Amino acid sequence: MRRGGARKSAAGGYRRLSTSRDRLTLDFRAWQDWLCVTVKETGLYITRADNKIWLTLLMAAVSGILHWYHITTLFENNSHFSHLSTLEREMVFRTEMGLYYSYFKTIIEAPSFSEGLLRIMNDNITEYPLVINTLKRFNLYPEVVLAFWYRMYTGMMNVIGISTKSCWIVNRGEGVSPVESCEGLGDPASFYVAVIFLLNGLLVSVFFIYGTYLSGSRFGGLLTVACYFFNHGESTRVMWTPPLRESFSYPFLVVQMLLLTYILRAPNVSRRSLIALSIVNALFMLPWQFAQFVLLTQMASIFGIYILGFMDSCKLQMILYAHMASLGACFFLMFGNSMLLTSFYASSLVVSWGILELGPKYLEKYRKDIPLWVVKGFAWVFGTIVLKWLMCLILGISDDAHISNLLKAKLIGYKDFDTSMYTCALEFDFMEKETPVRYMKTLLLPVVFVIFLVISLKTYQYVLANLCNEEYIERQEDHIIRGEIVYHTLQLLIFAVLAILVMRLKLFLTPHMCIMASLVCSKQLFGWVFRKIQPGTLVVAILAMMAFEGIANVQKEWSIVGEFSNLPQEELLTWIKANTKEDTVFAGAMPTMASVKLSTLRPIVNHPHYEDAGLRARTKIVYSIYSRKPAKEVKRELLRLGINYYILEDSWCLRRTKPGCSMPEIWDIEDPANAGKIPLCKMLSKDSRPFFRTVFDNGIFKVLEVSRE
Repeated sequence: MRRGGARKSAAGGYRRLSTSRDRLTLDFRAWQDWLCVTVKETGLYITRADNKIWLTLLMAAVSGILHWYHITTLFENNSHFSHLSTLEREMVFRTEMGLYYSYFKTIIEAPSFSEGLLRIMNDNITEYPLVINTLKRFNLYPEVVLAFWYRMYTGMMNVIGISTKSCWIVNRGEGVSPVESCEGLGDPASFYVAVIFLLNGLLVSVFFIYGTYLSGSRFGGLLTVACYFFNHGESTRVMWTPPLRESFSYPFLVVQMLLLTYILRAPNVSRRSLIALSIVNALFMLPWQFAQFVLLTQMASIFGIYILGFMDSCKLQMILYAHMASLGACFFLMFGNSMLLTSFYASSLVVSWGILELGPKYLEKYRKDIPLWVVKGFAWVFGTIVLKWLMCLILGISDDAHISNLLKAKLIGYKDFDTSMYTCALEFDFMEKETPVRYMKTLLLPVVFVIFLVISLKTYQYVLANLCNEEYIERQEDHIIRGEIVYHTLQLLIFAVLAILVMRLKLFLTPHMCIMASLVCSKQLFGWVFRKIQPGTLVVAILAMMAFEGIANVQKEWSIVGEFSNLPQEELLTWIKANTKEDTVFAGAMPTMASVKLSTLRPIVNHPHYEDAGLRARTKIVYSIYSRKPAKEVKRELLRLGINYYILEDSWCLRRTKPGCSMPEIWDIEDPANAGKIPLCKMLSKDSRPFFRTVFDNGIFKVLEVSRE
């Protein structure tokens, strides 16, 4: 009985096992069928989008590899980075670059990743004696991610037993001591810049895909990439200044704009595309505090095509929700950074949503004889400004007040100390006259101008027909201009205005012009030309004419050969590490302070990240040594900040980028009562007594002890 019972039980178990196996087989077959259908549908979609999609991806990959090689070589040629010592490599990262890199260094040198993260979130070195969350203040997520990758990489290689770097002694010539130089991804600085260059190599791959998708032709992608290389010096500065925030952030803006183009073109917007837009939006905002201003211009362009009738309210609302979601995520990840909530960008999102919800009820009712698009446009501009002002007033935030003052300085000549610190820097000056000339020589400006005229004409015809005869639009549906093309045109206009006002912002204008150049291959715009000439023939002809100056520009970049050396600063940093305690507090020019913090880990009271209102006030006190104020008054203020040593640089006292831009002249705006007196820095360079004591002087840097009497 027992054995029979056992047999029965075993048979029952076998039947259950067989049933489970059958169920798994059916589930697997169902999954297999679904996968086949999905692959078939995906294949049909890819085939429909581009019969030779793999050729497009291959060309994009080649473009990215070429750009990666180009910028890597330029960087190495310029500084001979691979043969520098650790200290020299840190000095290459001057000004704010050194500040950002210092937090990467802090995390990788900490006992653990979590401890390093806690250190930068509770930092008492950057703005002594304040304890600040630098991850919140300085958009340091790139450094956090890179530090995590570096620790993972070196840890895995150590476990496997593979060497990650090779070191040797470099003889630097007579009178200079030899240094150890290490090469390989195990070297922190080499790893850091390698990831940046890889990301910006991928950027050009995205440019190729972008140009191909926007124009509907691979020739358009080729033209975009060629224009980018031919105007490389006007398009990016990653090869000279890798750690700047734009190096991490801008590639994600290009991906975001490509996604937005897809959404604007698609008749039905999928949830996946909106989620992707929101994620890439956040990836663009997290590394760079300026991203919110760029997204403001994007919202202005999107709202512009909405009021002109190129996009319906439903699609705009979905785009707004994607932007709001990314803004909320960034606000959370930035630990409640109030500048995000009080930005013009945040206000524009709320106002756009309000116009969509309340516009039909109020704006259309009370507009009288004024065109509705004018009413909506005015409501958007006025509402954004007023809401931004109210949010700043309620929350008591003035960190971005310098942006408004900078615009006032450009438009009406407004001047104060903080504004002059920006406007006297060459990169914040008006666009130089040579820039449009260089655009002309590579034919980028003429090509884009012709495209702009054609789009403007078609847009005018569409808007006029929309106002007068909607039936005309329906009949001409295949020939009317699409909304995403008008969006790019509006974005181009805004970028052009910004670049003219602030030369630094041509880094947005030039790449966007390269993208617009791809539209030469658009059948929608130039189909009438392609009836007489093949698109490939036209593109080859344009590239041949562009190449005369374009290749010369590339060769000019490759001809830049140098070797980094800054012995006076090296002497200064070596002296600080050898002759001062670890808790000694330093002050001085912002670029030098970044190097002091990075290479000596000594506390500093000011630094190059000038966007915070409190930091601007501190810097003004520190820079009072370059004013004409009495030495006793200046020393009293320096002691109040807890400063032990001040690094005085004669070049900051004497240099003058343009009339009215020497430090004493800038101080005359702020302190007219002392105008005409001898600058304090000039007197201290001769004799620092009796209020200060010189403890180090190498002709370039002079360290003054700020001691209590």
